[in-house]
Amino acid sequence: MDKWLQLFWLFLKVNLLTTSGPASTGLLYKEAVGHLMTEEEFIEAVGFSSVLPGSDALQLAMFVGYTAGGIRGALVALLGSILPPTVLMLAIVSILQRIRGEAWVSNFVQGLAPAVAVLLLLVAWKIFGEDARNWKVVILAVASFIAFQLKIPPALVLLASGLAGIWLFR
Repeated sequence: MDKWLQLFWLFLKVNLLTTSGPASTGLLYKEAVGHLMTEEEFIEAVGFSSVLPGSDALQLAMFVGYTAGGIRGALVALLGSILPPTVLMLAIVSILQRIRGEAWVSNFVQGLAPAVAVLLLLVAWKIFGEDARNWKVVILAVASFIAFQLKIPPALVLLASGLAGIWLFR
């Protein structure tokens, strides 16, 4: 029982103190290596969690938990990882449900929308950067924009763009 509590507390602490980015990996390294697993096992865990699709933090938690305690360890580590954000999201949703009828909330969201749009444009500009002068990139961007305007499902547009990229950028 002590091992399960230790695993749960470890991942609860890591997810309360960090944002699940590189800081969480550093804190998890400090807390897990030498106590729950070897350094080689931790490096392997980070490598696997980075390669597989999905949340790196949750995969790393399950890998460390499994190494320390098998299937039960993986489930306990996963529970410790998802509990903080789940409780936080439930609290925020509960508060938003109570105040959603307030006029200032809709005004806040209306004011937030342009800032989010500009943020997305800045991200797009950073992604394109110097590639914006490449005619192949511009053609893919315009074709994708038209496809989205025609209400083609985003997954199909992304798949088609990726396949076109294989052909265009060889």
